[in-house]
This record gives sequence, C-alpha cells and structure tokens, in this order.
Amino acid sequence: MASVLIVGAGPTGLTLACTLARQGTAVRIIDRSAEPHRISRGKGLNPRSLEVLADLGLAERLAGAGRTDLVFRKYFAGEHISDSDPFADVLATPDVPYPRSLTVPQWRVEELLRERLAEFGVRVEYGAEFAALTQDEQGVTVTLADGGRIEAGYLVGCDGAGSRIRKQLGVAFEGTTDPEQVMFCGDVEVDGELDPTLWHQWFDTDGAVLLCPFEGSPVWQIQATPEFAADGTMLEPTLEGFQRLFDKYARVPGIRLRNATWLSTWRANIRIADRYRVGRVFLAGDAAHVHPFAGGLGMNTGIQDAWNLGWKLALVLAGRAAPGLLDSYQEERLPIAAWTLDFSSSALARVMAAVSVPGVGVESIATPDTRGLGIGYPWSRLAADGSFDGGPRPGERAPDAPCHDADGRPVRLFERFAGDHFTLLGFGAATLPALAGLSAADAGGPALRPVAVDAAGPGGLGDTGGLSDTGGHARRAYGITGDALVLVRPDNHIALSVPPEAGQLVRDYLARLGEQRPQP
Repeated sequence: MASVLIVGAGPTGLTLACTLARQGTAVRIIDRSAEPHRISRGKGLNPRSLEVLADLGLAERLAGAGRTDLVFRKYFAGEHISDSDPFADVLATPDVPYPRSLTVPQWRVEELLRERLAEFGVRVEYGAEFAALTQDEQGVTVTLADGGRIEAGYLVGCDGAGSRIRKQLGVAFEGTTDPEQVMFCGDVEVDGELDPTLWHQWFDTDGAVLLCPFEGSPVWQIQATPEFAADGTMLEPTLEGFQRLFDKYARVPGIRLRNATWLSTWRANIRIADRYRVGRVFLAGDAAHVHPFAGGLGMNTGIQDAWNLGWKLALVLAGRAAPGLLDSYQEERLPIAAWTLDFSSSALARVMAAVSVPGVGVESIATPDTRGLGIGYPWSRLAADGSFDGGPRPGERAPDAPCHDADGRPVRLFERFAGDHFTLLGFGAATLPALAGLSAADAGGPALRPVAVDAAGPGGLGDTGGLSDTGGHARRAYGITGDALVLVRPDNHIALSVPPEAGQLVRDYLARLGEQRPQP
C-alpha cells in the first residue's frame, strides 16, 4: 500500500511527489491523461517557486530551460510605442538568490519535475483515471475508471479546478464566474520576422493580441481578446481566428501563424475551497483555488501548496510528528489562497484599465507581491513567539546568505537548508553548547541539522561544520547583532528565534510536533 496517492500530475502534484519521494515516503502519482501534454499554460515561475524547485535539485536545469530577461514590447493601434523590462530595477541581493521570475512553459516545468521524480525512483502512472473514493481511520481506497483499486494512507487531490475529488468530498468551491471576462489562449508557431527575444503586446481601444516566445522553442503563447460573429455570439478559438485577430491588432504584414497545438478559452473564475482537508484527503493547487491569471500566481501558488504539505506528510508518515501537524496545512495555506484571489482580481482590473494608455502593458502589475518572497505564516500554530529587531518573524521566509565553510569554500545558507530536516542556525560561539546538545537530540523526532555561523569552529557538529558569515550578510538578513539561535523549518520558513542560552525552547518546539493533536 502506498503511503500517499496523488491524483493529478501537474506542477502541484509533481512537486509534492518529488518532496515526498526525496524523504523516502512511498508515493504514487496518477493522471487520467494518456501521456504528458506539451501545452504552455502557466508560463512563469516566481522567485519563491524557483527557491522551492532549487531545493529539490532543479536550479541548473530550470535556468537552461527559460529566461529571466524578457523585454516587453508595447504597441498601440499598430504602432510601436515602447520597450520595457519590468524587473530592470530588481537587483540581486545576498538574501535572494533568484531575484527575477523565469519565463518557461508549464509543460517544460512538468517535464523537469518528472525527470527529478524518476531519479527518486517514482514515475507518473498515466491513463489512470480517478472515479471514486472511500476512507476510514486506516486509509483511503480509490477506485479507478477501469475498475482498478489503489489503497493509500493519504490521498491528495491535485486534479485541477474541476476536481472530482473535491466534488466527491462535498467541499464547497465558493466564488464567482464573470462571463464578461474572457480571453483566448493558445500555442502557435510563427512564420515571418518577429523578434523572439521580446514579448510582443499589441493593444487597441477594442482589444488586444499578445505573443510570448519561449527559450529554445519555435512555439509562442498567444493571448487575445475573443472573436465574435456578426450576431454577437462569441466564436470558438481557432488558428484561423487567431490569424484574423493578429492581423486586426498587430497589423504586421508577412506574419503567418501556424501549427496551433493548443486552443483554449479562459474565463474569470474566482473560487476557493472552504476546506483543504477532509479526514485523510487533502486538496492542493487548482483543486483548492482558482483565480485570474493577472500576476502569474496560479502555478506558483500550487507549487507552494505542495511544498507546505509535503514535509508535514513525510514527518507524520515516518512517525516523527503526530497527525495533528497536518492541520497546519489548511491553517497556513488557505489564507494565502484568499489573499491571492483578492490580489489577482484587483490586478486584473488594474491591467485592464492600464492598457488603454498607449505604451502601458501587462507590466503594470509587476509588483513585489508577484515575487512570492513576502509570503509567510506568522499566524500559524507553528510560528513560535519571538524575533529579533529588524529580522524576519517566525512563520516568515528564512533568508539566504553567502558564507564560507571551514575550508574557505563558498556556500550559501540555502544549501544547508536543502533537504527534509529542520536547520538550527547558531550565530556566535555562545550557541555552540546548544548546537552540540541538540544535534544529539531524540532520534525519534524531526531530523535536525545544526549549523554554526561565526563560531569558534565546528564544535562537535557532525558533518555540517561551521560557516563564516562573509560580509555579515547572514546577520543582517536575520536581524541579529549578538549571539542567537534560529530554527528553520524544512520548507525554509522560520520556526523560532531565541537567545543562545534558550536551547531548551528549541527542544520543546520539536517535541511539541510529536504532541500535536487534531483540532475540532
């Protein structure tokens, strides 16, 4: 029997499967499609998602699959108005290794996640369609459309906005659908002279068409206002229709669109599940929330759902935390989805108003909020009291920083965080006794990696060694001027920050994870 069954092999399901498989959890992932798709869909990973996927070992592969320097070229009424890089002022800082979003088609993200999952010994089971589920205190039984059955300890529905799992659970999907907010989308190839280093955006008073290129691919994603018949009826998207829309708004002779491999109509659905968990079944990604495309947060929010849930499931299944830990998934992620719905809805309204001004395009919503770096859970039961002036609070993202190890080699804090363990940062020599004592903590609890920063040597810290805070970047990022202990969760959020003599508070925190009980 699998410990976890995941239904849906999109970015959310694949991220969750990789997270669990890396931690040794017996996981299966199924998808009703006969084979992987080659559709661009969501086309951007924000900096926080890049941090998540880098932790899973995909940093270099993703860097070669997309681009972070895409220039937006804006036209109005067929005339070239301006070029802009909406992230030109976003500079690399010591605490943020990936300052800019990566433009990359969703199919490529999924392909790289499947490759990584296979390296952990797990493959997606295609052609397996979910039909029904039953559950009891021992686990979940899923019946497939072909009559097959799969038993698992837990089930996670990553099966999209039309989630059958959500519907069978009777979970309300509350929100609205705006029939007036409609957009055509598709994947096409382009014949003719069109600069493939630019995102071309043609706007006019009555509509728009946009063509976005992808690194190393002849395919462009096209977005356009819908096409209507003479009687006012909206037409279905077709290649011929895309060509008519392009000719109408771009007015560029000699450009022919061909080989449309994806044709779709997007409608403004703004909905959120009222629960993310029913017994042993969880919802994640679009199965739990859908919202406007503005801000590019859809794929990213799903990836980060999976990142939050994965380490918790793995600890519980390994017997290193009590099942009550799983209640914190909804507690932490549902408010983030609610914020995302509000943000993306208002962002869509802003961009629709902004593009009526010549020279303004979709960059009008490229705000710091779209980067995902400010997302945290300070309200969570897992965020202990206490922080240092100027530093991040418990529940917030743990910053990165460049350091050097005992041999003088450069190493980043995120490299020490990577994996399925808690990380205990000990700033200063006064933390060495606590680090040494906690490194030998109860083996039945969550795994803990102690890391000494600017201490007098490794001090019995096993194979982690000590780090030198080169340039003081780590201290500044964490708001620490003296000596201190900072406990970082496996998903790289801060659990607590305490003085060096308060090592028992760290031990108590980890012990409480084993004592968590489900709340009514």
